[in-house]
Amino acid sequence: MRRRGGCLEGLFRLFLLTAAFEYLEDRFGFGRGCSCSGVGCGLIILCVFLVLVCGTITGIDWTRLSISSGLF
Repeated sequence: MRRRGGCLEGLFRLFLLTAAFEYLEDRFGFGRGCSCSGVGCGLIILCVFLVLVCGTITGIDWTRLSISSGLF
């Protein structure tokens, strides 16, 4: 049987993701660095954060997706 996380585990993961996102945004995100480097890093951080949040909410393990899993 597959082990599924509970509500508190999901909320804790979202809390950690939010804390990490805020830290990275302050250090490397939008408005940081010379010219457009802050915008580039900010977009990368935002995209990674959105993928991790969607994975946490839906319960998808993005590391286990492969061609042999029947997706293609």
